[in-house]
Amino acid sequence: MRLLRVFPRRTSHTPTDALAFVGNPPMDRPEVDEVHVSCTFTWDIAEALRLAQEWGRFYPVVKTGGPAFGKPLEAFVPGRYVAKGVTFTTRGCRNSCPWCLVPTHEGDFVELPDFADGYMVQDNNLLQAGREHITRVCEMLDRQKRAAIFSGGIQASLVDDWFADQLRRIRVNSVFLAADTAGALKPLAHAIECLPFLGRKKLRVYTLIGFNGETIPEAEARLEHIWELGALPFAQLYQPSEKRIEYPRDWRDLARTWSRPAAMVASHTEQKPTLPPHGMGA
Repeated sequence: MRLLRVFPRRTSHTPTDALAFVGNPPMDRPEVDEVHVSCTFTWDIAEALRLAQEWGRFYPVVKTGGPAFGKPLEAFVPGRYVAKGVTFTTRGCRNSCPWCLVPTHEGDFVELPDFADGYMVQDNNLLQAGREHITRVCEMLDRQKRAAIFSGGIQASLVDDWFADQLRRIRVNSVFLAADTAGALKPLAHAIECLPFLGRKKLRVYTLIGFNGETIPEAEARLEHIWELGALPFAQLYQPSEKRIEYPRDWRDLARTWSRPAAMVASHTEQKPTLPPHGMGA
């Protein structure tokens, strides 16, 4: 079946092949059997439904789906709804974090016995899997041409010396940990101590900000603490499921600064004093 996919917005994981589109139908439209409008974020549901109507003007079969609609997950097909190279080896999460929709959308944590190859592991909580499964994942990653990216977010409190040894055996581009509360900083510090061979550039930390009345000074202090631990924060403004929050500029500026490695490095680089030309001065 020839399938065209439509997305309400472009992200780093949006497919880029000839049958993947973002937004309204173009003038030149390919012949396909079905159109699937895929929606990840609940605040994009209205746009996804509008797009389904727009594409329905030209195609008889248009379906909507994706995590935002809470429909049961189908078998993962590499490159269909997320970019090539992304894979899932588990689904769900056993935690019940108040800001997270994964347990609602994906249900109980399960290991996928026949996961697809890829270099970017997007699992919500890989370390909740057993060691045999994690070993298989690392063996798969070792076969890839590109260095591994653990982009789903590794639970810092589950990082141990055994997992560190698995990472030592493969090429790693980056590992994304998570520290969404002040209480998460202590286990984060332990996780970073277990992974010193990665260094700051390869250790990213998803950092939820603005949740539960948090102030800008409180958020900034937590982000600064993560930097001091030796990692690069990746600030994410809290968004509830029912309605997207339009944050004021000071919050947006904070998130932008603390999600861009170049900006963080620049702000933490000491300015060297300018020396006078040779022969001048005392």
